[in-house]
Amino acid sequence: MDDAKRISKELVAACSRPLVLSILAGGDRYGYEILKQVKHLSDGDLDWSGGMLYPLLHRIERDGLVEGYWEVNEEERPRKYYRLTARGLQQLSTDRESWRRVHSTLEISWGSGAAPAG
Repeated sequence: MDDAKRISKELVAACSRPLVLSILAGGDRYGYEILKQVKHLSDGDLDWSGGMLYPLLHRIERDGLVEGYWEVNEEERPRKYYRLTARGLQQLSTDRESWRRVHSTLEISWGSGAAPAG
């Protein structure tokens, strides 16, 4: 990815929880499915690694926003799936509204033509 399309680590970190909660609102998923969905939704701009996703999943599981469960299939290795909890759905609603306010503020700021203060 060239520098013009690169998304800063800070923005990636800020959007990671609401993005994962949004994906899980669509149904239970295991980690690799979440990674593929993030890449698909961002048209490749967000290409997360397991090293980024799994600590996040563990943290939001500890926070009660998702719950994990194992599924064993004779043809495949066991997979840990994650599902959104009621608390996670509530957090997603809060995050969605917060992101809408931030986005709206940025759009107004960028559209104003005002020079940055300083």
